[in-house]
Amino acid sequence: MSFSNFLKNLGPGPVIAAAFIGPGTVTVCTLAGVNFGYSLLWALVISIIATVALQEISGRIGISTGQDLSQLLRSNKSNPILKYFSMTLVLLAIVLGNAAYESGNITGGNLGLQIFWDSPQLDLGVFQVQTGNFLIGLTALLLLFFGNYKTLERILIVLVIMMSFAFIITAFLTRPDWTKVFSGFIPTWNNQEFLTIVSLIGTTVVPYNLFLYASLANKRWGKSDGISWMRKDIGISVVLGGFVSMAILMVGASNTASEVSSAIDVSKGLEPIFGPIAKYLMGIGFLAAGLTSSLTAPLAAGLVVCGIFGWNQDLKSSSMRASIGLVLALGLIFSSLGIKPVQLITLAQLANGILLPLISAWIIWIGSKKSLMGELKNSHFATVFYLAIWLITLILGFKSIGSVFGIW
Repeated sequence: MSFSNFLKNLGPGPVIAAAFIGPGTVTVCTLAGVNFGYSLLWALVISIIATVALQEISGRIGISTGQDLSQLLRSNKSNPILKYFSMTLVLLAIVLGNAAYESGNITGGNLGLQIFWDSPQLDLGVFQVQTGNFLIGLTALLLLFFGNYKTLERILIVLVIMMSFAFIITAFLTRPDWTKVFSGFIPTWNNQEFLTIVSLIGTTVVPYNLFLYASLANKRWGKSDGISWMRKDIGISVVLGGFVSMAILMVGASNTASEVSSAIDVSKGLEPIFGPIAKYLMGIGFLAAGLTSSLTAPLAAGLVVCGIFGWNQDLKSSSMRASIGLVLALGLIFSSLGIKPVQLITLAQLANGILLPLISAWIIWIGSKKSLMGELKNSHFATVFYLAIWLITLILGFKSIGSVFGIW
């Protein structure tokens, strides 16, 4: 098989990589490196394994049933109270959550943009408009409104490649101590590292990506040859995304800045060694990370809304455009006006904390049902492995809920 044919048959996996490597992931990985050196690289390995496993089930469900997860929720014939509770929880977590996080995606992208262009701030009466945030949000809106699924895939592949090169080249430029790097893959931890470990895994295993991939996979492949390509697609994409996360952590571990709160601060610490190139590489990486997540968060929310209400999921349909537009507009308003949607984010954290273990358990159960999956159902051995992954999502869920109530 030719390389061009191989690339042609790959699908929306890069969209998932683009979705989980956003400004939040960049910041969490950077601070993990700054605070603990290379010692938590093993946690990223676990996050990659967990993400590949859960995304593979969601993709297999989408291809086998011809429905995405939100459509399956809607068509569920079980207890109506449980059904509508589940639908409400999904809408709350993914729609409100993505609207709140979209603000962070746009703002994070603008941090990278500021490296190249100091965008002016406009004073409009009592409001102050961040023009860089507005331009990034507007770019995302235009791409989503006037593109199609294939076009978005290609754009996101380009952005992921840019982001990968930026962070991986920067990691190699730091000339890390490879003995320490390889020792970081041996699991060790202490109480101080626990919350960072949970955060590293939590930024990769994302509930809305499970809905997003099931939907995109069933649009991309047929049942006959789709499973093999889907597995290659999600495996390659998530593993490469994991390498990018590791590179970001390695850059953080090489930090020389006195105060660090983001990856941009680390780039300043690298400047004395590498000159402006470090700053520009980190700028490209942050800009690409912000823009990719600014595209995928509204897309996932739109697919979930339309799937649950039984509306048309075509990208150019009025229902999809309205759903995408609402989420992106809220993110654009919050970020452009400098509003911090703390209450929305808190609500989203609580809903996501409940949703992640529930949706993980549900897709493992769906994947094991022969009546729905036929020959594509989970094997008994795979189910045991998936249950171990589910325990990780349960810990992540408790952490999210605990952070809302100030327990963790």
